[in-house]
Amino acid sequence: MPAPEDDLALLEQAARAAGRIALEFWRQDPKSWEKPDDAGPVSEADLAVNEELHSILVGARPDYGWLSEESEADPARLDAQNCFIVDPIDGTRAFIAGQQGFSHSLAVARGDRIVAAVVYLPVSDLFYTAFADGPALLNGAPIAPSDHPIRDARVLTYRAAAEPRHWRGNTPPGFRREFRTSLAWRLCLAAEGKFDAALSLRAAWEWDIAAGSLIAERAGAAVTDRRGQRMRFNSPRAMVDGLIVAGPRLHGELQAALRS
Repeated sequence: MPAPEDDLALLEQAARAAGRIALEFWRQDPKSWEKPDDAGPVSEADLAVNEELHSILVGARPDYGWLSEESEADPARLDAQNCFIVDPIDGTRAFIAGQQGFSHSLAVARGDRIVAAVVYLPVSDLFYTAFADGPALLNGAPIAPSDHPIRDARVLTYRAAAEPRHWRGNTPPGFRREFRTSLAWRLCLAAEGKFDAALSLRAAWEWDIAAGSLIAERAGAAVTDRRGQRMRFNSPRAMVDGLIVAGPRLHGELQAALRS
């Protein structure tokens, strides 16, 4: 069985290839359309990147399962000891609009745990990596979360998460809400301390958060679902019950402030 470091090297190679393809389409008015059931937009670039990732990753590890936002569900992944979990382009709306804040999110799950992860933003050449028991790195340099308390913390989340109904005493805590389109990048920004936390009270697709969750964990952040439970991956639903990613102190304060 390949070591997590070897899987990480493969993910890095695939992420670079994904970036090259995405940049060929970026700001070139790629064809795009809405998925059924209000599942969001997809572009021809998403599909081209997905095809390349599948070719590189499954070509190198044919016994690994495959879970991707842009592939048909394959139940065989549930019986695989290892599984690739990828989002070919996370932040497709930003990509279609010609904005820079999209990423490629690639991870390997061993059982229900992530053991290797890459989040790559090709426009700005930001390359986040981590593997099990290893450091979290940004372009080769170690990263760490902030130690900010909840008051005036900069929290990456969507507008509805700050509504009083979600918080004890009907009063949202005094954090400052900000937003980035790519959920994978939000986790990495919390991991490197540029923001103090990433928060979602909605169920999140595994392909959006698998890579970022390991990067944040290896950076030293506390990483759980919205109820404070350990995240588990390659599940039948391919979803996690929300997320709280922050330095240990802020994570505890956010968890205590949320309604159960």
